[in-house]
Amino acid sequence: MELVSRQDPHLREVLWFAVCCRALTLLLQALFNLLIPDHAADAFSPPRLSEPGLWDLLLEQLLGGLSHWDAEHFLFIAERGYLYEHNCAFFPLYPLSLRAGAEAALWPLQPLLRLRSRLLLSATLLNSLFSALAAAALYELGCVVLRCRRLAFLAALLFSLSPANVFMAAAYSESMFAFLVFSAMWQLEKGQSWLSGLLFSLASGVRANGLINAGFFLYSRGQCFAHQLQGGSGAIRKLPLKLPLLWKQLLSVVSSAVLMCAGVFLPFALFQHYAYVRFCGPGTSLEQSVPKPLLQLALDKGYRLVAMNGVKPPWCSQRFPMVYSYIQDVYWNVGFLRYFELRQIPNFLLALPVTLLGLWAAWTYVIANPRHCLTLGLERRKSEEEGKPRAGFYSFAVFVYVVHATVLLAFGFFCMHVQVLTRFLGSSSPILYWFSAHLLDEYEPLLWSDGTDNQTAAPRSEKSLLGKSDSGGKGTPGNPVVRLLLNWGLITPRSKCVLGFFMSYWLLGLVLHCNFLPWT
Repeated sequence: MELVSRQDPHLREVLWFAVCCRALTLLLQALFNLLIPDHAADAFSPPRLSEPGLWDLLLEQLLGGLSHWDAEHFLFIAERGYLYEHNCAFFPLYPLSLRAGAEAALWPLQPLLRLRSRLLLSATLLNSLFSALAAAALYELGCVVLRCRRLAFLAALLFSLSPANVFMAAAYSESMFAFLVFSAMWQLEKGQSWLSGLLFSLASGVRANGLINAGFFLYSRGQCFAHQLQGGSGAIRKLPLKLPLLWKQLLSVVSSAVLMCAGVFLPFALFQHYAYVRFCGPGTSLEQSVPKPLLQLALDKGYRLVAMNGVKPPWCSQRFPMVYSYIQDVYWNVGFLRYFELRQIPNFLLALPVTLLGLWAAWTYVIANPRHCLTLGLERRKSEEEGKPRAGFYSFAVFVYVVHATVLLAFGFFCMHVQVLTRFLGSSSPILYWFSAHLLDEYEPLLWSDGTDNQTAAPRSEKSLLGKSDSGGKGTPGNPVVRLLLNWGLITPRSKCVLGFFMSYWLLGLVLHCNFLPWT
């Protein structure tokens, strides 16, 4: 695979750091899960239908903290399918991957571990792989968009210390989604539209917010067409003479954009159709096919089963029946301003750091590129024509990602359970990492030196994040994040705030989430 075969010392360092952070995550969650008793949370917790063996109990001790909260849904779906109506809020590609891993790769462990244990182990291994590949994809994407290998390297390292770290490790779909989305963005930047479309389509089969990624295709095609119109000094003057060609180009742009967007929406539409057929079709004799403990759980908790006795859910009668929006509305009370209650103030405070960071990133970019933002990036700039585009976070290519992150931030803040904003943005947008890397790179003198703490900082034009070597691929790159953490007392307050946010949420997430305590 291209991501891991490139002989790039930065890429190797990114992958190595990602693996080390994941190993430390697994070790700490096992320790916290052992030392801290689980909270009795009112969460989905289906009964275990088979007695655990010795190896099952051992695995539960080691990895049990990764199976809490929504992870129970993913593991249950992978084991039992979409038995309960509210399971349909969780899209199928990730549970299918868990089942494939448990049945294929972990098949030799079948005599030792029951299916659920193999699913949990499969989730741990797959998420470790996906999170490492996502970090590598983010690095490659940053090199193309930011046009600054140094900044891309720092952002990819920060991704391994993501505030959403616990969800990248637990049996959640965040790692898989981040890998698919960052890879799709990278391929689109490289001009590989069809491969990008395939990856974006797979991402929308993992999480519902993957649908918004269709906007990248619309913007890419619109920008390409706008730049074609501005391609030369005589292009506009001769436009009436080339009207048939203009219409042909416009039709080509529109048709390709529509096809790509349809591909992104297809998995979502197919899953809604599957749910309609399953829950709105003829009733079945559930008593014979569903174990009694699961039937009893449905009665105790009020869970709706597959069309029992011909009674159909209310959403089946809607003009456009969509189970996903119905579940978000009825089961979790998700909607515009519904979360704006006094008792939710702690959750708003929990989401405050990522909210402020997202708004700060958008404001900083707009102030740096006001004309580019006002023209929506559709105006061909002189710097682009001269072949000298801006580099770093202020690069013109960053605009669409800033818009994407701002839309996600606004939607999450006003329409969702606000505490999920941290993992929502952390697994969907590179802006959180690019802007944090920009703040460290721009304002941290310790990163400007040549690698020794007591030497004078080098000029900005010569600064290096490599520590040991900055020659094209020779030597071993240093790890600037580790360097800053080891020299905590010497870094600026701004750097302490950025790294403090990442590290505190990285650690608190493990302590709280892995013991059934509320978190983001």
